Amino acid sequence: MRKYRNLTIIGTSHIAIESVQIVEKVILGNNPNIVALELDPLRFLSLISNKKRKLKLTDIKILGFKGFLINLIGAWVEKKLGELVGTPPGSDMVKAAQTAKKIGADIALIDQDIRITLKKLSKSITWKEKLRFVWDIIKGIILRKPIVKFDLRKVPSEAIIEKLTSKIKADYPSFYKVLIDDRNKFMSKGLYKLMSTDRSIVAVVGAGHEKDIIKLLKKKFENG
Repeated sequence: MRKYRNLTIIGTSHIAIESVQIVEKVILGNNPNIVALELDPLRFLSLISNKKRKLKLTDIKILGFKGFLINLIGAWVEKKLGELVGTPPGSDMVKAAQTAKKIGADIALIDQDIRITLKKLSKSITWKEKLRFVWDIIKGIILRKPIVKFDLRKVPSEAIIEKLTSKIKADYPSFYKVLIDDRNKFMSKGLYKLMSTDRSIVAVVGAGHEKDIIKLLKKKFENG
């Protein structure tokens, strides 16, 4: 968790029960005017309604073939990991939204439309990255040999996050740019606008985004 000006930002793991507990505690403790979530409207409605939209072949036109496959595999991975720890994926975001409603705070959705993100990824990702991605999933989930070992029920430490981020940047440059770097820039712009209103904000984002978003925000405020 980091604080900067009128922003408190919480880095979470979307399947860690610890994240759910921290999110509720921090929001209640800070009583913010706004709770900002690493979600777009499509994913927000899916989570809140608890009705996950099933992918259809017609989605290939929107997401691109590789984007469609990545989304399909990603959804399966999230489901399997959630089953392993007993916490449904996105529980941190659901708890944040519920707690925001409890204290009467506004909810701001600061992430880029998932369809735009996946379409960009479909255009930029190489087949080499995609095959490596599938192999890493097989090793991590089926063979139980993850790249980095840590307790999935807890938010990973900053050292582990740095190690994972460096691994993604080196082995999956397209993934890193589209899923992390581009979205950090997008979310920091949204948070910058919210912070400029001088209202108090608690933002809930994946732990891998927290540090760089703060760096981008500091740069924006320093440069005016």
